Amino acid sequence: MTDGFSVPAVSQSSDAGDGIDLRYEDGTIRIGGDAALVRSLEETVAALSSDRRSGGWRVPAVRYADLRNALAERAVSVEDRVLALESVPPLESAYELRSYQREALSAWLETDRWADRSDGSEDGVGRAPAGVLELPTGSGKTVIALSAIERLSVPTLVVVPTIDLLEQWERELETEFRVPIGRFGGGEQRREAITVSTYDSAYLKADSIGDRFGLVVFDEVHHLGGEGYREIGRLLAAPARLGLTATFERPDGAHEVIEDIVGPLVHRVGTDELAGDHLAAYDVKRLEVDLTADEREAYERNQETFTNYLAKSNIRMQSGSDYQELVKRSGNDPAAREALLARQRAREIVFGSAAKLEALEGILADHRGERTIVFTAHNDLAYDVSERFLIPTITHQTAAAERREILERFRDGTYTRIATSNVLDEGVDVPDASVAVVLSGSGSEREFTQRLGRILRPSAETDRALLYEVVTADTSEVSIAARRR
Repeated sequence: MTDGFSVPAVSQSSDAGDGIDLRYEDGTIRIGGDAALVRSLEETVAALSSDRRSGGWRVPAVRYADLRNALAERAVSVEDRVLALESVPPLESAYELRSYQREALSAWLETDRWADRSDGSEDGVGRAPAGVLELPTGSGKTVIALSAIERLSVPTLVVVPTIDLLEQWERELETEFRVPIGRFGGGEQRREAITVSTYDSAYLKADSIGDRFGLVVFDEVHHLGGEGYREIGRLLAAPARLGLTATFERPDGAHEVIEDIVGPLVHRVGTDELAGDHLAAYDVKRLEVDLTADEREAYERNQETFTNYLAKSNIRMQSGSDYQELVKRSGNDPAAREALLARQRAREIVFGSAAKLEALEGILADHRGERTIVFTAHNDLAYDVSERFLIPTITHQTAAAERREILERFRDGTYTRIATSNVLDEGVDVPDASVAVVLSGSGSEREFTQRLGRILRPSAETDRALLYEVVTADTSEVSIAARRR
């Protein structure tokens, strides 16, 4: 069943007056026609502004659906040549959605905001839903998106943060729909009715392809809150928008920007709601370890240098902007630079303490033969783990071919343990694991949720998944661990 979105070149009304014409141009919608009528839209269509060059008006392309709805309410004739959509071959997904996936898809479809039903479709109904779905890692967000693409059956752009995800989506779309799949990223620039792009490539191309898609899917949509990436959503005219994420809220508040350009959070499913049924039941164990006397002395000395500078400079380190201010000052203030370096040295001592490696040795011994992922915050610790325990390691420095080989051997059981520094937190199809160890990490709730999601898949190996947090007592890491929980 499809709920296709289509826009006619001309939509007529008997009360038309002089009418309005709409065109897509470089990431904006150019509006011509009755100036008084267009001016009356200012209160309902955000960012509407006059264009001296053309003598008309413009809005960012993201406001296309709002603009059409406002015009539909005024019952005017509209010559709409904004979208240049190709026909899409018949799409059919073989996936049978689970109950929670059906609920998520239904919640998104119910956000349909297309008021003008004179679109010429057989049932008179076009669809332009918009909003974000938040579900745990491993819960099948991709499957929901495939069903959304099938239901709307319009040219679709899928935007992803990494090359690994780009390749996974490309394979999945080709397998599921058996149609040519376009690709922007990894050295290729090929557009098809259904296309996958990295955020970086979409940022570069959005203004030139913004009229070619009726639906845009933003995977790991929290990335769209970044200063540059948010322009992707603003330059695309696609009326239907779907955001996918495991953790929607951003510490910097940029999720409010995402709500403005993709839509609000329309459905949320928590990890605990699925654990035991659709995801593996899980336990979290927190192990506290102590610094050695030498480590403690070095930690306290560096931490004191850092905190003394904060006290003197009135920087409170309560947000990302505070840290950015410290970095900025370090460029011309030697004391600020020394404070920044002292903070880094203190964190390295905490994150890589000898007791952490001893604790890891015990964990690995207790779970011998079980698939285990060890997460670290830094490459150096990941390589230390690899050298001490003879565990394959994946960092951002690992070549793509080597990374694929390690993950494939982890999948087939040749390797039962791997270590990583952040790169497996998102955007990589990691084989099922029953044990995860957070040896060090940030205070990000998103990071913690994603790491938990790496083990929350039902497995024949164990009835319950297990996540260990190894935290150094009486250090700043205690508060870091508390923030992520």
